[in-house]
Amino acid sequence: MTSPELTKISAGPTACCPLPLPHLSQIVLGHGSGGRMTQALIEATFYPELGNPLLLQRDDSAVIEMADGSRLALTTDAHIVSPLFFPGGDIGRLAVCGTVNDLAMVGAQPRWLTASFILEEGLPRQDLARIVGSMRAAADEAGVLLVAGDTKVAERGKCDGLFITTSGLGLIPADRQVNGGRAQPGDIVIVSGTLGDHGVAVLAARGDLAFESDLASDVAPLNDLVEAMFAAGAGIRVLRDPTRGGLTGSLHDICQQSGVGIEINESQLPIDPSVAAACEMLGFDPLYIANEGKLVAIVEPSEAPAILAAMQAHAYGKQARVIGSVTDVNGGRLVLRTSIGSRRALEPMSGEMLPRIC
Repeated sequence: MTSPELTKISAGPTACCPLPLPHLSQIVLGHGSGGRMTQALIEATFYPELGNPLLLQRDDSAVIEMADGSRLALTTDAHIVSPLFFPGGDIGRLAVCGTVNDLAMVGAQPRWLTASFILEEGLPRQDLARIVGSMRAAADEAGVLLVAGDTKVAERGKCDGLFITTSGLGLIPADRQVNGGRAQPGDIVIVSGTLGDHGVAVLAARGDLAFESDLASDVAPLNDLVEAMFAAGAGIRVLRDPTRGGLTGSLHDICQQSGVGIEINESQLPIDPSVAAACEMLGFDPLYIANEGKLVAIVEPSEAPAILAAMQAHAYGKQARVIGSVTDVNGGRLVLRTSIGSRRALEPMSGEMLPRIC
């Protein structure tokens, strides 16, 4: 029997959809989504104790000015994914590429990595060997060296297979200034390829899709693509790889850092038909799904055609296209112009959509 109190709450003209719980007393999966809950956790817990000018730049890597005028980029990242192996990659390739890409997103040329492995008791040795081999192949492709590491073993049931933490160090050429606070009204927004491939490929590997798909993860090192872009033009203001939180999360962060609005066009967004079908069936939005081999670039209008052409000539940018522009309206918000001509605001995720995919 339904209680009068429940009836009163769930019916009538005053009924509404409640906001997500803030979860102030304990950590939940949503705190790792890369969306609103992640940002709230960082601002409430980490920034008050650890905040400093470098950390508060809020870019994918810290840019460190050396006494001789040179600049270094330093980043660190933790990687958990289930399953450990998925179409197009595994946790080892993911760890190397994710760190290389974070360095490249501030214009750095990645050089050295370190890696920390937390192994669960019972992990098959052949699986570990396969993952380490994948890391070596990815490092060779990216032109980086893994120069230090650490290994720990957790009790059975305490680690879920394998966790990897990687850190990276790169050099930034003197003529490059790239960060999330440089977007200006009139700039052009370019994405390097199809969106949501990684997240849907991981779902398929888990058996969470009700149909078969040959879609593979896009996990790839993007530093060579970034070098090709800079060779075509110096007018690159912002670079981001839309991992956790997807394209929406990355563009929303840029809006906040630069104090601008961004408008993207739904009809211009590159989305693989398999990803679109899976998202429609499961009720997901590909604009919020993680990517591991794509970047979004904010570039000066005069240099956009040359930079786009250079991207499309590269193996990891063949499907690059212009998807929108930076504006001085919309109150510093991210807006989607729909295929029917209307506009709607795109907000960062409030919770977790696809746990443990990067």
